[in-house]
Amino acid sequence: MPGSAALSVAPARLLDMSDDTADVRLRDVHDSDLETFLVHEHDPEAVWRSRFPPRPRDAFMKHWRTRVLGDENCLVRTVMVGDDVAGSVVSWWDGDRRFLGYWLGRPYWGRGIGTRALALFLELDRTRPLYADPFHANTASVRLLERHGFRHAGTLHHGDDEHVLLVLPETDAETETDAETDAETGAGQERKIGGGD
Repeated sequence: MPGSAALSVAPARLLDMSDDTADVRLRDVHDSDLETFLVHEHDPEAVWRSRFPPRPRDAFMKHWRTRVLGDENCLVRTVMVGDDVAGSVVSWWDGDRRFLGYWLGRPYWGRGIGTRALALFLELDRTRPLYADPFHANTASVRLLERHGFRHAGTLHHGDDEHVLLVLPETDAETETDAETDAETGAGQERKIGGGD
């Protein structure tokens, strides 16, 4: 497998691309995508925005191969922009709740790519309610999720960091019940929501 330097993102070329999101698509994850995902996870700004500590390479690869790709209950897709790997979107079960996480490389932030990718993914995973818990100061991720119908359902703490618990509800009544339960139980621990759109 090539080293991460060979698969690093080429920001100069990507920043010249238009904001047209028509070329955003999702596909199955290829093992070679993991090197790009690793580079994205180690971006210092993304680490700050997500409050998710980057894993060393071996631990990262093991996690992805066994706990994400190796779990038949996870739905995961690579976000593509043209021929470039832009990031990933994943959903998984945590007890009786299904959570959503995504991570985009920094050159893809603020250009509508996350909005388009999440719309495509939400057509694939129709589970409702669906939860997400971005770091509270990652306002771009919070806004992105809200644009797709996610609603505030409480707050959580992962260590010293406050995260916003968001839910894409089935019904309004269900949202209120889940928010009360989450506030009591502290549900939704250990999430990863990357750089916003």
